This record gives sequence, structure tokens and C-alpha cells, in this order.
Amino acid sequence: MDRSFPSRRWHIVAFVLLGVLALACEQGAGGAEPQPTRGATGYPSSMAALGDSITAGFGSCGAFLICGRNSWSTGTADAVGSHYRRILAKNPRIEDHARSFAQPGASAADLPGQAARAVGMKAEYVTVLIGANDACVSTPARMTPVTEFRAHVDQALARLKKGLPKSRVLVASIPDIYRLWQAGQSDPGAVRVWSRAHICPAMLSDPTSTAKPDRDRRRQVRDRIDDYDDQLRQSCKAYGKRCRWDNGGVHESRVSLDLVNHLDYFHPDAEGQQRIAEATYPGRFTW
Repeated sequence: MDRSFPSRRWHIVAFVLLGVLALACEQGAGGAEPQPTRGATGYPSSMAALGDSITAGFGSCGAFLICGRNSWSTGTADAVGSHYRRILAKNPRIEDHARSFAQPGASAADLPGQAARAVGMKAEYVTVLIGANDACVSTPARMTPVTEFRAHVDQALARLKKGLPKSRVLVASIPDIYRLWQAGQSDPGAVRVWSRAHICPAMLSDPTSTAKPDRDRRRQVRDRIDDYDDQLRQSCKAYGKRCRWDNGGVHESRVSLDLVNHLDYFHPDAEGQQRIAEATYPGRFTW
């Protein structure tokens, strides 16, 4: 299925390679600066993606790179069926008017700044997927407090509501990293990578341990992600009718190792991105 998706050793490669991303992989559908459009009464004519490495498509091309074409939100790959591609089929005006502001390493604290950029481009539709990195820290004690997480999300959504009062917002739930651990705890490849690369250590360190402290640690992270999801849901509800919560679609999606890349056994591969797109596309929106 990004201070993201404290110790952040497993993100170092992402930041080192940011300077060569333009040569290595597409950045989604945002090649051209979107032109201002009026508030949507039908399918939107512009969109923005906010979030972390998951939305950025990091690792989905089989390399430690952002691969925007596979993003569940603004990606251009046919196989993914992103929100952008689905909307494009209904409204050609959105072509080249989608931007991803999602960044590897982003946490909820980065969301207001990303929201400001969405306002700046006058996006008619905005997707939000954030929170994995607030939990994926070195130890549970360093996870973002729930009240602080909610404050950042509220600030970001308030910025969107004030700057884009006619636009639609989709808030997605956080992937279930606990179930990812369950799926990979007995897989030699996943265990080796998680242990050596320090992937999401609060959850995935010592993945084969059955000692009580490790069981308790994993449950703490699982419960904190549940708390974050509850705050995301409440914040979207408080926003009003132009914000749609995914009803836990991402969190409840099937978890298996064939839906993540086998470089870090954490980030969604192209099929995993497709599953997120399917779980979150607001087909019931009255655009």
C-alpha cells in the first residue's frame, strides 16, 4: 500500500533520491500547472493529493523512488485506475490538472502546508491519506499524541474549507499495519528486511518475537492507528457535507504480501495502489 505511510532510517533513501526522481519516474498527472477552475457542480476539473509516501507511490515501481504514475489518487497508470483516471473518463477538462503534494516522510504536522498548496492551485477535489508516519516511529512512546494529530488534521481541513469552499474532500483511513505484520511475521524475506532496514520499527521491529513486551508494543501501535482513524472520521464529519470519509475502506482492505513491494515489504506495489483506489473512490459522491 511517507520527522510518513524519532528514527526514520528507512526513509533516508527516499530523501537522497528525491533529486533524481524526475529522471527516474513520473510524478503522477501533475506535469502541468493546473489553471484556476470554478467550483465543481459536476465531476471536478482539477484535483490535489495530500499525504505521505503511500499516496506519492513510493516503491510501487520496484525501486526506492517516488513513482507518481502508480498513485491511487493522481496516478496516470492504466492498471491502477486512480481517482484521476476515473474522473478523466467523465470529465476531460481535468487532464493535466492534477497535482500530488504528498511527500515521503510526511506526518499530520505537514498536512496544513500541503493543504495550503492545494488551495493555491484552486483544486476542486482533494484527497487526504495521512497518519502512518505518526505511528511508524522508533517506539510507541514517540507516536504523535492523538490530540496533536487531530489538531493538525483540523487545521488542514479548515484551510481547505476556507480556501476551497465549493470543493470536495476525500479523507481516507490508515492502512492496517498490524495486519501487515501478521501477514509477514513468518515470511523470511519480510522478516529480514523489516529487521535490517528498521521499517516502521514501532510495529515491525523484532517481527518474530512472541514476548509479552513485543506483543504489547504492537497492540499499542494498532490501537493508536485506530484512534487516528477515529479522529480523521470525526474531523471529516465536522467539515460538513463536502467531505467524505472512506468508512474505513483502506484500513479494512485485504492485507497480504503480494500487495506490497518486496524491497521494503511495506509500501503498496501497483496492485496495492489499485486496491486503495478501489476502496476509496467516491462513486457515491454527487459530484
